[in-house]
Amino acid sequence: MKYIKPAAVLAVAFLAASCIKDEPLNTECDILAAELPGVELVASPVVENTSVTFTVRYDQLETTMAPRFVITPGATIAPPSGTKRDFSVPQEYIITSEDGEWSKAYTVAVRWQPAPPEEESVEYSYNFENARIATAFGGRMYDVFYETNAAGGEDWAWASANSAYALTLQAKLPNEFPTYQAEGGIDGKYVVLVTKPTGSFGATVGKPMAAGNLYMGTFDITNALGKPLEATRFGMLFGQIPISFSGFYKYKAGETYCRPDSEGKLEPVPGKRDMFNCYAVFYESTPEMEWLDGANVLSEDNPNIISTALIPDRHETDDWTEFSVPFVYREGKSVDPVKLKDGRYRLAVVMSSSQDGDYFCGAIGSTLAVDELSIVCKRNQDEE
Repeated sequence: MKYIKPAAVLAVAFLAASCIKDEPLNTECDILAAELPGVELVASPVVENTSVTFTVRYDQLETTMAPRFVITPGATIAPPSGTKRDFSVPQEYIITSEDGEWSKAYTVAVRWQPAPPEEESVEYSYNFENARIATAFGGRMYDVFYETNAAGGEDWAWASANSAYALTLQAKLPNEFPTYQAEGGIDGKYVVLVTKPTGSFGATVGKPMAAGNLYMGTFDITNALGKPLEATRFGMLFGQIPISFSGFYKYKAGETYCRPDSEGKLEPVPGKRDMFNCYAVFYESTPEMEWLDGANVLSEDNPNIISTALIPDRHETDDWTEFSVPFVYREGKSVDPVKLKDGRYRLAVVMSSSQDGDYFCGAIGSTLAVDELSIVCKRNQDEE
């Protein structure tokens, strides 16, 4: 399979090709939009670089579905859009460009909304044992962490900015990227987040560093350069009421805290020490704010946030350090059982090696290790 470069890079290449006599055939091969006719979705379809995810109600029993896709003009899709397939397991689609020279495989998955638990409480654990390799242009390989379903297949994937870091040409192997999997966790493998330099490419666009990050949600690479705070889309459908957030971490700050200067180069900030972030946010998804992002995920005046779980005593440590914190409700906020059943609430778990990384501030070399995260939920809404 040939891999097409991200749209942002291709756009530059196309603008450079100014001497064209005839209109060339389109070389792009992307899924631009998707729908699932006849099936009730509880969230908008998520279309990413090589995947499409639909989320349906927990009581949707039929697994044979016929998704439809909008693809790059002139491209073809196999099997054809509207083909009925069994989505009890993810299905692969191949998009071929109009000129026939490029193709891309998409994994299309249907995810079922979690059913309300029968127990008084339920615990969701995330141990980072599962990671697959994604390949960017030039054979650059990075880790994508995912969770499994009851059948052992991939249920949903964690998001990171690794795909954007590939544009900097600073890494080729997974452990050279800001977010990667390592051996030697609490029990097995764990995730490592490192703040990395972005080289001459990053300096040119005023973004000289990239913090390692991992979160529930999606990464919109089309906004990575122009609107980086909006590129991180935090949150995924969550049908329970979270009451506590726990896990283990290790952290070592890099030597020198820096920020971008007027020329996009790193400028030291005397007396400032880097710090990591690891927190969880429970919020209501509305048409006006389906996702949270880097600009509003912890905003005190964000009306959609229901509760947050923040680690109060974050600190540097060479040893695995356990934390367990409650979800604290914002003033005047509560959970509506009807909205909960209808899939109106989402949960975001967010980790970063530099807490100011969204603004390209931090210390090169800051390293956060995380393992054995857990969210405990309750079945019924009690008085808060």
